[in-house]
Amino acid sequence: MSAGLRAGMEQRTEPGTEEEDAGRRSVRKMTEDVRDGAPAHPAYGVLRPVTPFASVLLCNNPGMMELDGTNTYVLRAPGHPECVIVDPGPPRHGKHVKRIAEQPGIVLTLITHRHHDHVGAIPKLYKRTKVPTRARLDEHCRDAPPLRDREVIEAAGLKITVLFTPGHSGDSVSFLVEHGDDRAMLTGDTILGSGTTVLDPTDGGLRDYMNSLNRLIVEGEQCHLLPAHGPDHPALIPVARFYKAHREERIDQIVAALDAMGKSPHEAKPMKVVKRVYADVDKKLWPAAKMSVKTQLEYLRDV
Repeated sequence: MSAGLRAGMEQRTEPGTEEEDAGRRSVRKMTEDVRDGAPAHPAYGVLRPVTPFASVLLCNNPGMMELDGTNTYVLRAPGHPECVIVDPGPPRHGKHVKRIAEQPGIVLTLITHRHHDHVGAIPKLYKRTKVPTRARLDEHCRDAPPLRDREVIEAAGLKITVLFTPGHSGDSVSFLVEHGDDRAMLTGDTILGSGTTVLDPTDGGLRDYMNSLNRLIVEGEQCHLLPAHGPDHPALIPVARFYKAHREERIDQIVAALDAMGKSPHEAKPMKVVKRVYADVDKKLWPAAKMSVKTQLEYLRDV
């Protein structure tokens, strides 16, 4: 399950710092393609170039939690015969899998995390391609071992560095992709192309998530942002800093709500907190907000 709240849910109520405002503008901006004449996001069923070595196939599975759908990335150095697939997408989308499998020279499939809209198509794609599949969890691997933190994969003429970035889910990873001076970060659901992400309380956590944002800020110098949902962005770091500032503000809002309720983080019911902190948000989004509030209350219990 991907988890992205829409941008309207996460708008700040007060002016932020210049840095935060820059991040907010970057989050909202629908990035233009790097090649003239290429279609803009969202472009279903079209291989859309986003960097000199990365193109995206957008699956037609839009939803409240998936935004416009799942971005499947095709990574290939210019002119190279091989390619790497990242996140084949959800189950029951045969046309999407067919388009992926038709890409020439597939040698490897990589997975950012365990949610079904990213791993659901693994069996069908593996059946078609028979190429190794690697994820952090062994259950999603095929003919290859699980990913290791800071492991360097050289394939399709690219250098791909694995970065463990838990928080959205316990197994979330990001991929730093480099070719010459060009760099991009595939962030899965850790950072989205619009709105902000929900933290899965089953194995995600706010402390891990904040550490992961810090890691992406440190590692993401001169990186193009390639998220698993929403449009790409030309610069990762401003968006990551906005995400961090947003989480810190949410914590402040939850602490204020707890004070007003006269409850401790151990006593408070997550949905009662949601009703206070997200009072101006469409109630259809409250279940998603509840997931993040659960992780934030857990964080506050340990502070």
